[in-house]
Amino acid sequence: MLDAVNIAILFGAGLITLSIFTSLLSMRVGAPLLLVFLLMGLAAGEDGLIGIEFDDAPAAYFVGSLALAVILFDSGFGTPLKSFRLAAGPALALATVGVLLTAGLVGVAARLLMGLDWIQALLLGAIVSSTDAAAVFFLLRVGGMKLRDRVRSTLEIESGSNDPMAVFLTILLADMAAAGIGLGDLGPEVALTVVQQLGLGLVCGFAGGKAIVFVMRRVRLDAMLSPLTVLSLALTLFGLVSVVGGSGFLAVYVAGVTAGNDTLPQAAMLKRFQAGMTWLAQIVMFLTLGLLATPSSFGAVAWPAVALAVFLIVAARPLAVWLVLLPFRFTARETLFASWVGLRGAVSILLAIVPMVAGIEDGQTLFNTAFIIVLVSLVVQGWSVRAVAHRLGMLVPSRSGLVERFELELPDRAGHELVIYRITEHAAVTEGERVPRWARPALVVRDGRSLPWRQAGALRLGDYVYVFINPRYVPLLDRLFARPDGPDLSDTAFFGDFPLSPDATIDGVAALYGLPTPPGLDPTRTLAETFELVFDGRATPGDRIPMGAAEIIVRELDDEGEIRSLGLGLAPVPARRLLLPAWLARLVAPLARVRDAGTRLKLRLGRRRRRAMEG
Repeated sequence: MLDAVNIAILFGAGLITLSIFTSLLSMRVGAPLLLVFLLMGLAAGEDGLIGIEFDDAPAAYFVGSLALAVILFDSGFGTPLKSFRLAAGPALALATVGVLLTAGLVGVAARLLMGLDWIQALLLGAIVSSTDAAAVFFLLRVGGMKLRDRVRSTLEIESGSNDPMAVFLTILLADMAAAGIGLGDLGPEVALTVVQQLGLGLVCGFAGGKAIVFVMRRVRLDAMLSPLTVLSLALTLFGLVSVVGGSGFLAVYVAGVTAGNDTLPQAAMLKRFQAGMTWLAQIVMFLTLGLLATPSSFGAVAWPAVALAVFLIVAARPLAVWLVLLPFRFTARETLFASWVGLRGAVSILLAIVPMVAGIEDGQTLFNTAFIIVLVSLVVQGWSVRAVAHRLGMLVPSRSGLVERFELELPDRAGHELVIYRITEHAAVTEGERVPRWARPALVVRDGRSLPWRQAGALRLGDYVYVFINPRYVPLLDRLFARPDGPDLSDTAFFGDFPLSPDATIDGVAALYGLPTPPGLDPTRTLAETFELVFDGRATPGDRIPMGAAEIIVRELDDEGEIRSLGLGLAPVPARRLLLPAWLARLVAPLARVRDAGTRLKLRLGRRRRRAMEG
């Protein structure tokens, strides 16, 4: 007995350690890290190299649910309220209506491709209907991509809040399939159950988040126990809400958002602890789900499953996203990118265990199909999301300079951070800007030597400066020691070739550059008023309004979110270029550059000619 326990510990810890070190290789080759964890589980399973036999579906569901709760709490904890103000509407619409549409479309395809009855076909659609929080948050946060604010916020909030609807649909349809109930037997109580699940999840999640803050402020614990206390309270909330008939997944996410946007003692230590626990949860969850799968049984459903995965990626998800985002005035490129970042992951595999636990006859078939769909999604979408973001103009160039920020726990809640910058080219301090007294570094590291500020003299390229500062002043430090918060305004590929004033009118710009006025917009409005109208007062750097072959682009916002400057640039190459083979794209590229140069010359000549006429 003891030998078996020791062997289990050896293999379990060894797999986790191997997964951690394998992550180094995956980052070098650009492979989605979560796909690597899943493949590690497959390799260790009964059909793999190690041959571990694991077929305990209830245990896998328990481990996966617990790990997902940890991931969702940390995801909510790191989501600022600013993201909700920017994208709550479209994100929550995707998390509810979008999930329903996706489940229905995939269900119809499963009925046609696999010959399942309607309940089981819709059950399969529900299983793969939600995007995966672990996969999306990893790609958008850990993966190092800096996306336009509205798009990033929409995708993060959607992935954190769409699991409850998918879980509800899966359990409902699994119960119906197990009991032999048809679609015609559904009544109004289903809608009431949805309201109950979401309502209890939201209310209890908010109350639970406030309770966590209250307890941590009132109860003085050893510093090492604080992170454990917060996590245990979050998991207690998850279990409690699930038991009383609410959505525990939604509750734990909302609790994370509520607590994360409040002031907690030992917040810095808490965030570091949660980051480590989230990594552990992701590794354990993907390894466990990989162990549960039996690749030798995939053959019977391989081709229908791949066809369903392709349908989900290129048809079901894009159609659902387009219909849901239509009222929110997302651009075509934003909608297309949101469609592409519909990664399926551990949540879909976790939900695929439900039919097996419920005793449905074709439960193993549904599990195998969902597993293959997840593999295809992680390979195709996970591997290409950065390239797609670049092609569609969703990436905002990262500012250079900022190296790290450390929150410090000081007495009497004097919230300060240690901010470290590496002085780079184009930083304001290298171009003659004086450093105010309040922004002077406590330490300068130059060529491996530590120097006090007074001895360091003028800052040089490559210097590291260490500044203790209140977090609200960090954006001001960015203007001194790093490039401005956001992309370099000299990046014409992103911000356009010609600067524009927010006070210029649409018809004035159209006349000056010889461009058509955008249809459906008042040409007498100023550009700032037009962006305010089109983007509902939530324009972000990089947002665009097309004008014929050109686009007006938001360059900078002030501290109140008002547009400070705009740019005029060429409209990017349409997204259909993504479909060109690499060799053909290389042949077409020079022609596109010649076309772009001709259009720029036309814009310049038109502007000069009109200025000459006015003179």
